[in-house]
Amino acid sequence: MRFGDALPKQYLDLNGFPMIYHALLALTAVARISKVFVILAPGDRHWDSFNWSALSARIEVARCGGASRGESVLNGLRHIAASMDNGDWVMVHDAARPCIRAGLIEQFVDELGDDPVGGLLAQPLADTLKAADENLRVARTVPREGLWRAQTPQMFRFGMLRDALQQRPESTDESQAIEALGHAPKLVAGDSANIKVTFAADLRLARMFLRGEKE
Repeated sequence: MRFGDALPKQYLDLNGFPMIYHALLALTAVARISKVFVILAPGDRHWDSFNWSALSARIEVARCGGASRGESVLNGLRHIAASMDNGDWVMVHDAARPCIRAGLIEQFVDELGDDPVGGLLAQPLADTLKAADENLRVARTVPREGLWRAQTPQMFRFGMLRDALQQRPESTDESQAIEALGHAPKLVAGDSANIKVTFAADLRLARMFLRGEKE
């Protein structure tokens, strides 16, 4: 089952901390990331209920989130525009991926450092894929060769990403918006532990992955 909406997912307890805390801890552990902006909904009432003092002073909260991921990221880019050059790198990460590791972020940045477009963490699909009909019967088997499961972070140049999202704010991730401009983002091998917490079972998995990191 999916989570309800009483408490936003990013604030659910995960090993004694809000879910978003773990991603922020990993991001701020990477010295090359000069600033971490947390994009919140304008009416967010939960952030101030937690103690974030153990995290880096490089964190800045911006209450400019939108109705969709694309709108939130675009609003965030507009919020930081005065301090950015078009060629500066911007990394976008989903708070629902709390198991991201600082070491994986370092590898990701290393792989994309000189790339003309940017890219995303992703994993090749290992499962056999089935397309369903309206009766939940198998309509066909979808070849999995060349298919990857997108993750975050995703990293692109500030100007390119802003232009892409202004043109395609409905994109489900940053890569899709960049692709719509005719660019081909680079796929960087991710980690199976970098799961997106969507269902209650995912939260249990995340707890295990994070406990394993500390052992």
